[in-house]
Amino acid sequence: MSDKIRDKKLDDLFEAILRLSTVDDCYNFFEDLCTIPELLAMEQRFQVAKMLSEGHVYSDIVKETGASTATISRVNKCLHYGMDGYKKALGQKP
Repeated sequence: MSDKIRDKKLDDLFEAILRLSTVDDCYNFFEDLCTIPELLAMEQRFQVAKMLSEGHVYSDIVKETGASTATISRVNKCLHYGMDGYKKALGQKP
């Protein structure tokens, strides 16, 4: 993550997330933390990353997820040139 935003407060948030141990814990925490549109946007980006990693083409991803081609392009850029966060979350080797 960019050193521009890395700080103790963000560390606190990530450490809190790491304390969650079940899917239900995650639902409860993220529903308290985020708005429904924010959660759905994150879910959509993660699904886009998953589909790109599986070799799906943009048109199929748009159809399946409703994501814009701009969103798909940004996620694709992160998969190829990012910090490997998507890859790790998807259980892939960076």
